Amino acid sequence: MNIQIYWLAQSAKDAVKETAEDTKDIVSQITTGKVAQGILILLTAYTVLRILDKLILWLSEKIAKEWRLRVKQFLPFLRMVVLTTTIVVLMNLFLNLSKENILAVTGTVAVALGFAFKDYASSIIAGVVGLFESSYGVGDRVKIGENYGEVVSYGLRSVRIQTPDDNLITIPHNKIWTEAVSNANAGALEAQVVTEFYFAHEIDVNLVRKILYRVAQTSKYTALKLPIVVIIEEKPWGTMFKLKSYPLDARDEFVYKTDLTSRAKQAFAKHNFAYPRIFDVESAQSNKQ
Repeated sequence: MNIQIYWLAQSAKDAVKETAEDTKDIVSQITTGKVAQGILILLTAYTVLRILDKLILWLSEKIAKEWRLRVKQFLPFLRMVVLTTTIVVLMNLFLNLSKENILAVTGTVAVALGFAFKDYASSIIAGVVGLFESSYGVGDRVKIGENYGEVVSYGLRSVRIQTPDDNLITIPHNKIWTEAVSNANAGALEAQVVTEFYFAHEIDVNLVRKILYRVAQTSKYTALKLPIVVIIEEKPWGTMFKLKSYPLDARDEFVYKTDLTSRAKQAFAKHNFAYPRIFDVESAQSNKQ
């Protein structure tokens, strides 16, 4: 048993020594000319990525509206092709991609970078998985953890979303392992908008429902081919109405919600509807005293 352990330890030691020597030989072959070529390749890749970003976004706004999101969602695939090609070209430039070189460098690099870039690698893997699972794509309106907004870019490591406050938030892809991902439209042009209204218990429920249906049906933003639904819920403080409808374009979510709210309140004002009263517990107790 001791002989076997010694033999395994010696074999591992020889393998590590051989790998280190091979890696040293490869590094010694790196010249100033190759470094200059590598920098040129990186600059070219960066330029191509920038052009692709602008071209795809420009094209998505010029074609028919129903194709806009599909064109945008093709961008992550193109970016991955460019990045993969760049990595292969650089490896071939510096490592010559022979079988021996690949085996020598792979072991060393994997051990060295495995711990340092564990989270980064996890994000890249999650990004690749996300492409196939379609958890989210460019143009989707998503909520990841506490962050909600429109996906404006899909990178190899992270996704960027634009919030209703016009903030850009970068979220690593590996969040899909631990955070719930809510997608409002999942590649579709329309996304359901829920607008809430509150009234006192004695409200005329049928009249309110009629007004809400009318408001949604006459809005210039409403996709009339999709259902319009009014949900009623009783609360201790009053009656809550939820108007569920779809705008023609998901990006008009908040403009649409504002339009529905303002036009509905104008109609409610004509009927002098009673709104809920907030019951102040502290005031009630002080009055009793």
